[in-house]
Amino acid sequence: MQATILLIEDDEALTELLEFHLQKAGFEVLSVGAAESAWAQLGQAQAVVLDWMLPDQSGVEWLGRLRQSEYKELPVIMLTARASEIDKVTGLNAGADDYLVKPFSAAELVARLGALLRRLGAPSERSIGDLYLDESRGVARLKEGRLQLTRREFDLLGFLMAHPGRVFSRGDLLDRVWGKDFIGTDRTVDQHVAQLRALIGPDYIETVRGRGYRLVDPE
Repeated sequence: MQATILLIEDDEALTELLEFHLQKAGFEVLSVGAAESAWAQLGQAQAVVLDWMLPDQSGVEWLGRLRQSEYKELPVIMLTARASEIDKVTGLNAGADDYLVKPFSAAELVARLGALLRRLGAPSERSIGDLYLDESRGVARLKEGRLQLTRREFDLLGFLMAHPGRVFSRGDLLDRVWGKDFIGTDRTVDQHVAQLRALIGPDYIETVRGRGYRLVDPE
């Protein structure tokens, strides 16, 4: 399972293109078109893709503010049409971990994100209530007891734990956990949720009527 990427880009066509390729590579993507609106999404992100030219603030200014905040350790790749050496130096000195000059290939961005997250170590351990999950080791526990999960149950639980409180439709879960090429139905998700509830109890995964499922802390 991959990390959640916060994409800060005001070009709608480019945003759609990057969303497609990032999601195809297995990333969760949160997209915003302005610097100020990005702050509310930072708690869910493991990396940021940041455009230099934004409508309300320059990416360099936003990045400087980020590096002074509680999210200062988040890895950031900066996107820009500025190709001069001084501009690259400015972006890197502001706190960017990597730099891509437009036009660039989406495949290169995906590759650079993957390399950056591997190098910096994307979080793999999560806990909510008495639930604990370590993606890198493939371990899930409830209290002190290890859970015996299938690969798909593990991936589904890990995805929901990565986004506590957020509601996902059955279609969203099929796309994000099973993959866009998987041929399945809403019933596939319902069956796996039922199996997880049988193992972890009924209170962690909440059904939101007409919308889907979300993971909650029952305490």
